Amino acid sequence: MTLHETMISYRTMDSAYVSGREIKDLFQDYPEAQVEVTEVYGEKGKTDFVRILIPGTSGKTSGGIAPTMGIVGRLGGIGARPSRIGIVSDADGAVAAVAAGLKLADMQQKGDRLVGDVIVTTHICPDAPTRPHDPVDFMDSPVEIDVMNRYEIEAAMDAIVSIDTTKGNRVINHKGIALSPTVKQGYILRVSEDLLRIMEMTTGELPVTFPITTQDITPYGNGLYHINSILQPAVATDAPVVGLAVTAKSAIPGCGTGASHEVDIASAVRFAVETAKEVTAGTCRFYNEEEFAALHRLYGSMAQLQTLGVEETEKAEAAMEPSGL
Repeated sequence: MTLHETMISYRTMDSAYVSGREIKDLFQDYPEAQVEVTEVYGEKGKTDFVRILIPGTSGKTSGGIAPTMGIVGRLGGIGARPSRIGIVSDADGAVAAVAAGLKLADMQQKGDRLVGDVIVTTHICPDAPTRPHDPVDFMDSPVEIDVMNRYEIEAAMDAIVSIDTTKGNRVINHKGIALSPTVKQGYILRVSEDLLRIMEMTTGELPVTFPITTQDITPYGNGLYHINSILQPAVATDAPVVGLAVTAKSAIPGCGTGASHEVDIASAVRFAVETAKEVTAGTCRFYNEEEFAALHRLYGSMAQLQTLGVEETEKAEAAMEPSGL
């Protein structure tokens, strides 16, 4: 059961005064869980980045070699105060990530320790700005996307599940959760069979997936349309990334309030926890390594899609060149 942890996480974040300190306090009864909070200021305000480490029995932090799983709660902000009162739909990713950390910490304390480490990251901002987006408005963030990636993505993560509210579109017409194809180093790979199996098991339903486009896996800031930020972690790592979307049948703005559904968030938490069990134990693959090697051999690197593109790269290189006399 993950609904209990989901409710604790949700109730804690449903406040105009919440900060990373309150999230850290949720783990005070779990001494093995290591929680760090970093306050970061941007041009549009501030947010608290939260990092939760659940060490495994043979994880890298204890000198082992078991894979490390990353769970990222991706969002602009958990609230849009003062223009909106209450927790917004965009908060689902943060709620799910913290709830997954709570569940894993509680399991560990009760003797169910994972083999590898799990790193959970997200950020807490109850008064983030909003911005226009088609077909419905998005939540904005007090910090830029590259700052988010700097604090939320780590080299130690061998596989990443990025959880994000993905309701502001007409592409996914399903209430619950949905899974993206795996993205790695600029390639959109096929949906992982292991993750489809885990989704079937944790939801009791047929698995639901959603389409992504090339522009969705490019960095924000290049002027292209993105479904949302769910796959932005993929621009900052060589590890495979999958998006786990909390979805709705209708198009709902990220800044909408009263639009979060606890049972759907709990489904995302359950999927993330079960995936963490299997990834750290080596029984779940996000992608087929042989197929990926064949793609590289046949078509070369697609890593340029992890950058802002040729024009921006050329501008940056020109700016770095010494001026002649």
